[in-house]
Amino acid sequence: MDVFFSASSSMLFFLLFLFSSAPFLESRKIDNYKEIFERQEADRVERLPGQPAVRFRQYAGYVTVNETRGRALFYWFFEATHNVDKKPLVLWLNGGPGCSSIGYGEAEELGPFLMQKGVPELRFNEQSWNKEANMLFLEAPFGVGFSYTNTSSDFELLGDELTAHDSYKFLVNWFKRFPQYKSHDFYIAGESYAGHYVPQLAEKIFDANKDCSKEDYINFKGLMIGNAAIDDETDQKGMVEYAWDHAVISEKLYNNIKKSCNFFTENVSDACNDYMNEFFNSFMFIDMYSLYTPICLAPEASLSDKRMRRIEGGKLNFFSKYKGFHQKLAGYDPCVSEYSEIYFNRPDVQEALHANVTKIGYNWTHCSLVITSWIDSPPSMLPTIKKLIDGGIRIWIFSGDTDGRVPVTSTLYALDKLGLNITQEWTPWFSKEQVGGWTIIYDGLTFATVRGAGHQVPTFAPRKARQLFAHFIADKQLPSTPPF
Repeated sequence: MDVFFSASSSMLFFLLFLFSSAPFLESRKIDNYKEIFERQEADRVERLPGQPAVRFRQYAGYVTVNETRGRALFYWFFEATHNVDKKPLVLWLNGGPGCSSIGYGEAEELGPFLMQKGVPELRFNEQSWNKEANMLFLEAPFGVGFSYTNTSSDFELLGDELTAHDSYKFLVNWFKRFPQYKSHDFYIAGESYAGHYVPQLAEKIFDANKDCSKEDYINFKGLMIGNAAIDDETDQKGMVEYAWDHAVISEKLYNNIKKSCNFFTENVSDACNDYMNEFFNSFMFIDMYSLYTPICLAPEASLSDKRMRRIEGGKLNFFSKYKGFHQKLAGYDPCVSEYSEIYFNRPDVQEALHANVTKIGYNWTHCSLVITSWIDSPPSMLPTIKKLIDGGIRIWIFSGDTDGRVPVTSTLYALDKLGLNITQEWTPWFSKEQVGGWTIIYDGLTFATVRGAGHQVPTFAPRKARQLFAHFIADKQLPSTPPF
């Protein structure tokens, strides 16, 4: 059943929660609690259309990251289902670049409310990650989902650096709106191109924490990335190798690509160009992001046509020129995505979420159609990851092992480049009585596969994904033996 709070009981709950945050209280006197409470209540989501009844609170709205240029990022926050004041806070980021953490992460993967196929209603996710943590979903950068800028020339500056800058500014300002979470352990998680977003934002926090004020200090503990795009050369090499090893392409095509293509350069020969077009054509009738699941055959399924958009500029590595590379930048795109776009464009849903308050001149989409330029993207995130490891930041990387877009092979090749000592060799981990995947533990980094999962692991293996997440935030190794 739902629990509805009166204004007075809500204020009492807020004060109890706020005053339980001892480190925050030590840092400054609370004399503006009424203003803070009112600002939080303005973002409070009472109930969404078609939403199942829940006991936890949720908030959504905008946080300004640049007043001069009118940039604001949209968030959706869910308190943990229990022990809110003791659970960590986790920020989730989807990749793209340019895809929505609400459309994918919240509504189709790990959030409390999942989109139902065929009906404009939400269903409760029994494996929601807010059973383990307080979950914050962010649409970043501006131009993604409901996030926006009032300065059109900002889009000419958009890339990895500006995305990390604005996301950090969002966090600093969000904690001012929700100061009761300042003392909580904070983690960042994400997938795919969040292999760039997550380490880059982590580095911003890591560096800023060294000399920032107590008010802006973030209690950052670790990061976790799924099917992570972290190194162009190994991502590309591993993708071709995986396709051959899983019988998607012929040995002849595999050998021709190896002979004709140099994954270290963007200078593509005519022969390589022909072979790579043949490579992507091999995925025409299957899902590159989940090799063994059906593709959407619904007659109304037209969203994939919209997603064949190109992003020009500093990204997107060797493969970015090929049409097949751009078809589904965020990953798995089942028919249910059709209903998500209908749902989040409904005026009553947007009103309940406090979204689209400025009447943005474009529809909400899973992946942005207004981001067409990306000016910077480092070819490898490995130096950043190594810096964070050396700084004592907990790092877990996981891979759904049926993903052909950023496959296990790519990630293992990338991790080899780090040159870390292995403290636990390749071993199975168990989800109940069955093997959930395999794991290898390096000095400062844990890698795990998730058996039978595609690019968006929580979509395909929700129970195993939640188990992985729970062990990550608890800093516990995955079980190496079955319970019996």
